[in-house]
Amino acid sequence: METRDLVIVGAGPAGLTAGLYAARARMDVLLLEKLSPGGQVLTTDMVENWPGAVDGITGFELADRMRDHALKFGLEIQMHEVTKLHADGKYKVLDSPDGEIRAKAVILAVGAQPRKLGMPGEDTLTGKGVSYCGTCDGPFYRDQVVVAIGGGDTAAEEAVFLTRFAKKVYLVHRRDELRAAGVLAERVLQNDKIEVLWSHVPLAVVGEGGVEAVRLKNLKTDEEFDLATDGAFVFVGTVPNTEFLRDVVDMDQQGFIVHDRNQQTSLDGVFSAGDCCSKLLRQIVVAAGEGAVATYAAQKYLEDHHE
Repeated sequence: METRDLVIVGAGPAGLTAGLYAARARMDVLLLEKLSPGGQVLTTDMVENWPGAVDGITGFELADRMRDHALKFGLEIQMHEVTKLHADGKYKVLDSPDGEIRAKAVILAVGAQPRKLGMPGEDTLTGKGVSYCGTCDGPFYRDQVVVAIGGGDTAAEEAVFLTRFAKKVYLVHRRDELRAAGVLAERVLQNDKIEVLWSHVPLAVVGEGGVEAVRLKNLKTDEEFDLATDGAFVFVGTVPNTEFLRDVVDMDQQGFIVHDRNQQTSLDGVFSAGDCCSKLLRQIVVAAGEGAVATYAAQKYLEDHHE
C-alpha cells in the first residue's frame, strides 16, 4: 500500500493549484485524477475573467498551462478513480480499483458535473440530441435550430457560443430576466440569432431516435406546446461529485462539502477546494485560490501532527 503525506483528489483548477503549491513546497504529494487534468475547464470555450489574460484564453489552453506549471515543480499525477475514503488512525485511506493509498492529509478537489432536469426523454436522448456542453457538441448543429435551457452565466455563454454554428437558438428561462452577469446577459439580448422565451419551463424532450422537439409550458398562460428543434442543451447548474463521500464529511443539502475558512472539512486532516465546496461563487479563480489555501492548511496540519 502506497503511503504519502498529502494526496489530492481531482485535477481541475483547484486540484492543480493545490498540487502546484505542494510540489513547490517540496511536500510528499500525489495527485489522483480519474480522467484528464483540467476538469470542467476543458469544456469551456473561452475564459474571459482569468486575471491577466486580457484577451481571454481557451479553457483547454488554461488547463494545459495549469497542468504544465504543476509538473514543472515535480508534481506526480496518477490516473486513478477514488471510490471511497475512510480514516484509519492517523491515516486516511483512499480506495480505488487499483488498490489503496494512505495519506496523512487529503485535499478533496473532486469538482462537479452538469445537473440534469430529470424530464421525460432526457436520459434516453442524451447523446442523441440532448447535450450538456455547447462547446463539445455545438459544431454538430451547423445551420440547425437548437434549444438551450437555463438563465445563468453558463447558459448565457453557451447560448452565444452555439450561435457560431446554429442558425437559431431558443433560450428557455423560467424567469423574466437572466441571472447571468451583466455583460453576458447583454450579449444574449443583442444577438439576433437568439430568441429568449421568458417565463417558460421545459416539460419533456420529444423524439424517437433523436431530438425532434422540446415540450414547453408558458408559466403565465399555462399553455403547453412542442417547440421543434434539432438539439436540446441543458445548462441548469451543477451537481458535486461527492456521492462517494456521503457519511464521511459533512455536506449541505445539495451534497456540496462544508468547510471552514481554511478549507478544513469535518474530518480531521481532510480539506476541500473547488466546485465541490459549499459556497457563494463557483469560478476558476475561486477554485484556484481555495486550492492554494487548502495546501497551506494541509502543510500546517502535517507540521502540527509530525512525529
